[in-house]
Amino acid sequence: MSRPGAKPDLADAIVRRFGGRYSSELGIDVDAGDAEVERWFVASTLFGTRISARVAERTFGQLAGAGINRIVDAGSRDWDALVALLDAGGYARYDFRTATRLQTLAQHVADRYGGSVGEIGRRFTNPATLVAALDDLPGWGPVTVGLYLRELRGVWPGARLPLDPRAAAAARHLGLLTGRERDELARIARIAQRSGCDERDLETALVRLALDHRRASACPGSRECVALSVRRSASR
Repeated sequence: MSRPGAKPDLADAIVRRFGGRYSSELGIDVDAGDAEVERWFVASTLFGTRISARVAERTFGQLAGAGINRIVDAGSRDWDALVALLDAGGYARYDFRTATRLQTLAQHVADRYGGSVGEIGRRFTNPATLVAALDDLPGWGPVTVGLYLRELRGVWPGARLPLDPRAAAAARHLGLLTGRERDELARIARIAQRSGCDERDLETALVRLALDHRRASACPGSRECVALSVRRSASR
């Protein structure tokens, strides 16, 4: 049986070790309104490619430094200029494809949502229809949609996805969940609240741990989890 306070203490240790929301690390406050949600949309588009989180973060910094804080901003930029910004961030492997994708995405958002990403969240308040609308975006798919909405819980009414399966697996491995909970997300939210952290930070940290744990062989789990001892990667 766990001692009182053990799970909140462990939750705090996980967030400290692996980090929380990617948006927060980028200086984006999605709780502050549409402008910040727009910035997270641009960042999520970059994170959605098979590339390291560090490269995506650097590339987002390049775009933001050039004044591209909304996806529609990319639509007004010359394609060659976008390629140069992507290259500067380390996105060289996908630069041509991503420059085209950014411009196509900008046109899509302009045509369907009046250029406002916030309109997507206001229009689709049901989780299933919201996921479908985002999945329909050019270049977006389940990974990008899940990443984006995971950090918008409590911001958009429709951003009510179940706990990420990778986070749930990591939480069971560590003993934060038993596997018998009716609502795993609610349980994680309660543990996060008792630990003094945001539930989105805890879920993201658990996803990061799960991704790092793929490199581990035998592992005893709980506080002895080998992934807690050394941070090996920065994935999404």
